[in-house]
Amino acid sequence: MPIISISLNEKILEEMDRIQKELGFSGRSELIRASVRMLILDNKEKEKMSGKINSTLLLIHSQKAEDALTEIKHKFEDIAKTQIHSHLRENKCLEIFILEGDADRIKEMVRLLQTSRKMDYVKLIVV
Repeated sequence: MPIISISLNEKILEEMDRIQKELGFSGRSELIRASVRMLILDNKEKEKMSGKINSTLLLIHSQKAEDALTEIKHKFEDIAKTQIHSHLRENKCLEIFILEGDADRIKEMVRLLQTSRKMDYVKLIVV
């Protein structure tokens, strides 16, 4: 089995250790393998999307990331039917988008948000 190494900050490592113990994983490697499998399955679901779809997009980000989000969301005004913004604790924001449109456009919006490194959480739910 190939071995890879990754760099993680202390906060992520602490969360991983907490989840590992809470869910009963035998070690960090097993937790990472399970996480990667979940990401692969989620990506396969997105790959199957085609045509016109309806979906909900959930985002959590720091208030500092507002400019990055604004830049991305303006590129997708044609598919964003509704947006709800709510302030959370610790200078975090929750965004809920109701999206309707071509699956490829929705996938592109999600991809840009996921790879921006400014979002703490990105989850697409397809109806």
